[in-house]
Amino acid sequence: MTVISPARIRQIEARRDELAAQMATGDLPGDRFVAVSKEYAELEPVAQAAAEVRRLRQEAESLAFMTEDADAELRAMAEDELRDNKAALEAADRKLALALLPRDAADERSAMLELRAGTGGDEAALFAGDLFRMYQRYAEGQGWRVELISSSDSDAGGFKEVVASVTGQGVFARLKFESGVHRVQRVPVTESGGRIHTSAATVAVLPEAEEVDVQIEDKDLRIDIYRSSGPGGQSVNTTDSAVRIVHIPTGLTVIQQDEKSQHKNKAKALKVLRTRLYELERERLHAERAGARKSMVGSGDRSERIRTYNFPQGRVTDHRINLTLHRLPEILQGDMGELIGALIAEDEAERLATLDG
Repeated sequence: MTVISPARIRQIEARRDELAAQMATGDLPGDRFVAVSKEYAELEPVAQAAAEVRRLRQEAESLAFMTEDADAELRAMAEDELRDNKAALEAADRKLALALLPRDAADERSAMLELRAGTGGDEAALFAGDLFRMYQRYAEGQGWRVELISSSDSDAGGFKEVVASVTGQGVFARLKFESGVHRVQRVPVTESGGRIHTSAATVAVLPEAEEVDVQIEDKDLRIDIYRSSGPGGQSVNTTDSAVRIVHIPTGLTVIQQDEKSQHKNKAKALKVLRTRLYELERERLHAERAGARKSMVGSGDRSERIRTYNFPQGRVTDHRINLTLHRLPEILQGDMGELIGALIAEDEAERLATLDG
């Protein structure tokens, strides 16, 4: 268990008080006031957590002194209160330690959700559709907005590929552990013999980038405009509205043809390209720091099998944290809170353990 030193607690509270005093003077230039206000807003909950730890530690000292009292009744009362204090102090210490952990700067961002059918043919595409609806329902429950960016439908139903933007507060923090290979075990509707098949779909969750995050030079882009086409090559519409953008330095290619407007397709394609370039930079920085820690939960390796959805037994198993929930129908309906909460808790525990180490 990580225990924050009294000196560190004093340092946190002193910095909070210093920032408050700076804002109270009214002498700060506009840009400096914004920076100080932002730091204060981020530090205030940490300082409150630190103050609670300090209060409980002082209370523990007083109660420990009272347990030495000559009065038996007073001693018994102090011992009871000391037990309660110990539990509260452990919780407060953990809360403070979590507040002091380095934060992923992307946690509060919206996210780009990409699903692709993997092994399993039509059944994999149907499963990709099931997963996409699961995330849509979960997003609705969180008050987030889901906007379809592009999709490639399967003839049997579901998706060969689907890309969507999920907009809201803290989307990436809640969904970032979903990246990886999701496996399904069930009897396909096309299977007359009742045999269980295993299929897979790949999920990628990327933090959405703003224009200020990624500067894209026009000279680095090759943009092709052509007529949209659907299955079998038939023309979707009669205008040249499909857009293919190639980012020359990286070779990243984005194709967008879902909209009838060329301008809308170009805007969506640039949004996807910007997000993928931002993720490339995040991966580069992560690789530089990889020697420090490779998280069991948050490696983001999209080739890693992370979860199995077993229909005959009605269970969902997350292999990274060895968690099995016998609530498959509810989870597919978007009731993912327990699953996502467990992944976040495991990641927090692992990061706290690295501090202890």
